[in-house]
Amino acid sequence: MFNVVLVHPQIPNNTGTIGRICVNTGSTLHLIEPLGFDISEKAVRRAGLDYWHKLDLKVWESLEAFFEAQGEGIRCHFATTKSDRPYFEASFQEGDFLFFGSETGGLPETLLAPRPEQCITIPMTREGRSLNLAVSTGIVLYEAIKQNFTTYKELM
Repeated sequence: MFNVVLVHPQIPNNTGTIGRICVNTGSTLHLIEPLGFDISEKAVRRAGLDYWHKLDLKVWESLEAFFEAQGEGIRCHFATTKSDRPYFEASFQEGDFLFFGSETGGLPETLLAPRPEQCITIPMTREGRSLNLAVSTGIVLYEAIKQNFTTYKELM
């Protein structure tokens, strides 16, 4: 239904949680290398991710390789704290790509700067600087599902 793209994720537990969210929502998970952890079968099994085999997972060696493979015209939304546009004002469509950056660095500025109209944020008070990567992914992904629930119900 949707595509979740993690650019240089660093914490395996966050990626594991996001993988579980993707399995339960019928979404594809795209991981852009380098990764901050091992996703070999042995490592995944050791982490207790027994559902990992159900995940529609694609691993890309770089952002360039990812975009080259997708071709022109893909719809992207870039989650960042460097935007004033709330995620719930975005219009999500089936097949969209939802991008999230690493836990420490976010998405690269080179990705965001040429696409300000595709940047979205999760509103927060001044007291916090960011949310956990898995929490952020769940918030945005379920808004996308909410907006497309009629189509989504057919997958249930």
